[in-house]
Amino acid sequence: MTAYKTLVKWGKESISISLDPSQGVDGLKQTLQERTGVPKDRMKIMPKSKGLWKGVLKDTQDLSALNLSCISPPIQMLMMGSATLPVEPVKKTIFLEDLPPEEAAKMVEPSGLVNLGNTCYLNSVTQCLRVVPQLRDGLKSYTPSSSNGASQQGQMHALLLKSLLSTMDSLDKSPNAISPNNLVMSTKMSFPQMAQTGPGGAPMQQDAEEFFSSIMGVCAGEMRGDHSLKAAFGGEKPSVDELDGADNVIDAVFGLKMEETLTCDELTTISTDKDDAMDTDASALVEPAVVSYDLHRKLVCNIQGGSDSSSQVNITHIGEGIQLALTGKLEKYSEALGRNAQWTRSQKIARLPPCLVVQFGRFYWKATPDSQDHAGVKCKVMKPVGFQSVFDVYEFCNDKVKKVLKVARDKALAEEEDRVAKKLRGEDVDDDKKEEAAMEEDDEEAAALQAALAMSVEPEQPPVGPGLPHDFQGLYELFAVVTHKGRDADGGHYMGWVKADNTASNGSDKKREKIADSDEDNDDWFVFDDDEVSPCKTEDILKLKGGGDWHMSYLNFYRAKK
Repeated sequence: MTAYKTLVKWGKESISISLDPSQGVDGLKQTLQERTGVPKDRMKIMPKSKGLWKGVLKDTQDLSALNLSCISPPIQMLMMGSATLPVEPVKKTIFLEDLPPEEAAKMVEPSGLVNLGNTCYLNSVTQCLRVVPQLRDGLKSYTPSSSNGASQQGQMHALLLKSLLSTMDSLDKSPNAISPNNLVMSTKMSFPQMAQTGPGGAPMQQDAEEFFSSIMGVCAGEMRGDHSLKAAFGGEKPSVDELDGADNVIDAVFGLKMEETLTCDELTTISTDKDDAMDTDASALVEPAVVSYDLHRKLVCNIQGGSDSSSQVNITHIGEGIQLALTGKLEKYSEALGRNAQWTRSQKIARLPPCLVVQFGRFYWKATPDSQDHAGVKCKVMKPVGFQSVFDVYEFCNDKVKKVLKVARDKALAEEEDRVAKKLRGEDVDDDKKEEAAMEEDDEEAAALQAALAMSVEPEQPPVGPGLPHDFQGLYELFAVVTHKGRDADGGHYMGWVKADNTASNGSDKKREKIADSDEDNDDWFVFDDDEVSPCKTEDILKLKGGGDWHMSYLNFYRAKK
C-alpha cells in the first residue's frame, strides 16, 4: 500500500515519518515511540489536516478507510505525551575502530612517517610535497619510457617515483604512521651520497634541501611531454605562452624563468676621471647590457647578506634576503674596455609558477686555513629572518610581468576603496556579496555567464605562468614549511609543517580567527615530527623565523593565492 509523507508536531519538535495505513494505528504509534520515546499507551494523537479522524485517535480506527490521497502532503498531526523510553538514534553510531582504514584516515589527524635512521630530512620534505596536487596528478600518470628500462639509472629513477607516489597514497589511506622503506631504499640507490654512514655504521644526516632538489631533478627528467602536463593541470595542457619554455611537470609547477641583466660599472668611472689618459675615448665607449634567461626551481633568501661573499648586510625579513640574493657584483671581460671589469648582476622573475619554494640560506661553508687538514667546516646561520603567511612577489618581477599583475592589483585596490567608502557611509558592505551568492544559488549558469561576460569586456592580458588565475595579483600563500633544529649543520632534526584544509564540510571557508593585533588568519596547521603528528596554528608557524635553538624555517612552500 502507498506510504504518505506525514509531519507530526510534538511540543517544539516536528517529526517527519512515512505513514503506511496498512500497518494500522499500532504501527503508527510504534514508529512514533521509536522516534520520540513516548510509550504507545501514553500517546494522544490528534489531527491537524482536514479529512482525518475527529478527536483523539483511537486504537480501533481503520486508517486504510481514510481518503489520505486527497489530503495535500504532508499529512499533519499533533501528538501529546511525555518521553520515558530511550530513543534509538536516527543515525547509527559507527566507531572509528569499525571503519575501513582508508575511511578512518579521513577522520583523524594526518599520518606520519617512521624515522628509519636519520631520515627526518626525507620525511619532512615528503609531507610537504604530499599536498601539491599537480605533483600528485603528474606522478599518477607517469609511466617509465621504454628507453629507461634499458639503463640502470632509468630503472632506479622509475622506482624512486613509484615509491614516492606509493608513500603518499599510503599516508592518505592509513590512520597510523607509515614506514617509508621503499622510498628510503630507492633514494639511496638513486643518490649514493645519501647512503653515507657514520663511524658506527649508522646512517648520516642528510640535507633536506639537497633531497628536495634531487627529487625535483629526477621528476623533471622523467615527467615530460603533453601527457604528463595534461594530467598535472587537470586534463588540459597549458598554452605555449603560459609554459614559456617549460617542457616538464616540475618546471611548469615549481619553475621560475629568471631574467638576468649584467651592466658594466666601470665605464662611467673612467669617463669622469680627467686624469685618465683614455678619458676622451672612454667617454664614448658603450657597453650594452647583457641579458640572459635561466630556469630556477626555487628562490634563495640570502641570510648572510648578498650573493657575493664580501657583502655584509643585516637581513631581518625574507624579502630583504631574496632581493640581495638576486643582485650582486662580479668580474667579467668588457669588450669596450678590452679587459676585465666590475659588473652588476640583477635578476628579475619573467615567469611565475603555481607553487613557489623559498630556501633560507641557513648553511654555508667556512674556510679553516689554520686547521690541520684545511678542509673547512659547514656552519649554520642562527639569526632570525621573519616572514608572513602571504608573500608578495611583485617587486621581484620584470616590467613585463609587473604590467600584467598591476591590472588585477589596481582592480582589487579600487574594489577595496569602494568597500571602505561604503562602510564609512554606513552602507551594508556585504550586500553585493549576498546578491552574488543568491544569484549563484538560484542560477549557476547565469552567474557563470556574467563572469564570462565580464572577462570578455576586459582586455585580455598575456599569461604570467601556467595554472595561475586570470586575476592573479602576484600573491602567494604559505602552505608548508621544512624546519631544522640544532646548531650542528650536519646533524640536528628536520620537521615538516603543513597547512590543514581550512574549509567546512559543505565546501565553504570555515570561520577564521585572527592572530592578535594583526589581520592575518590564524588557520589550522599540522606539525609532522616523523611519526608524531600534532595540530598547531599559523601563529606558531610565524615563530619559526629562527634566532634561538628552536626550529627555524629552511624551506618555505607557497601556492598562488586565488
